[in-house]
Amino acid sequence: MKSLLLPFILQLLGIAIVIVEVIVPTGGILALVATAMIGYSLYIVFSVVSTGAGMIFVVADLILIPISLVVGFKLLAKSPATLKKSLSSDQGVQSQSPEMEQYIGMEGVAITDLRPSGTALINGKRLDVVSRGEYLERSSEVVVLSVTGNQIIVSKKE
Repeated sequence: MKSLLLPFILQLLGIAIVIVEVIVPTGGILALVATAMIGYSLYIVFSVVSTGAGMIFVVADLILIPISLVVGFKLLAKSPATLKKSLSSDQGVQSQSPEMEQYIGMEGVAITDLRPSGTALINGKRLDVVSRGEYLERSSEVVVLSVTGNQIIVSKKE
């Protein structure tokens, strides 16, 4: 029984190192160390103890290593090494400024050529605008159709 103590400890350390390898990126160095520890423990069991005990260790490894990988990935999700911040409107994050909505329906004048993007003077403010793909010459009268994200979409006033 005493001869199984070292292989058992090596197996447990190998499994623990597999979990650490998932959490701490080492470029595979810890994975090689874990493989060496598990491999050496199997060598000891097969050569010193018996083939039957070695097969039990192999079956245990086939069960425990995938479980340890799953545990490692679960711990990775909770670790400070991962980004946990999500951006949502529930937390007050906005992709566009609320005042941009006020420009819908307003009229203005293109200060630059819109090919399809450019600058327009709307409500006394210089704004970056985008046409719907058409070319609009400078000094064209434009009307704001919509605001998508941070883009003000305009078309030629008719």
